[in-house]
Amino acid sequence: QTRLVESGGGLVQPGGSLRLSCRISFNIGNIFHMGWYRQAPGKQRELVARAIVDGRPEYGESVKGRFIISRDSDQNTVHLQMNSLEPEDTAVYYCNAQQMYDGRELWGQGTQVTVSS
Repeated sequence: QTRLVESGGGLVQPGGSLRLSCRISFNIGNIFHMGWYRQAPGKQRELVARAIVDGRPEYGESVKGRFIISRDSDQNTVHLQMNSLEPEDTAVYYCNAQQMYDGRELWGQGTQVTVSS
């Protein structure tokens, strides 16, 4: 069964950096777009960044210029480098994988990111 394994997250001061990683257990043929969404208390889940197969990465407006998404050469792990973190970035971050042909989605269990002094 294909699954997503997340790592990273934690507590950081404003202005600091964190790195999240997510590995997909099965991705023959590199057919999954992979990325991160986040959900803060009382808010809807929103796109943070996505690495698109054979395409340009997508970013949410609030993280453009601060966050960078990258993918390992085996295409099975995606990393989210988060810089200049702000308290508003505090949320549970969820890894997402979307199959590019049928749209089927997988979700990770989520990892907490807290930005606070």
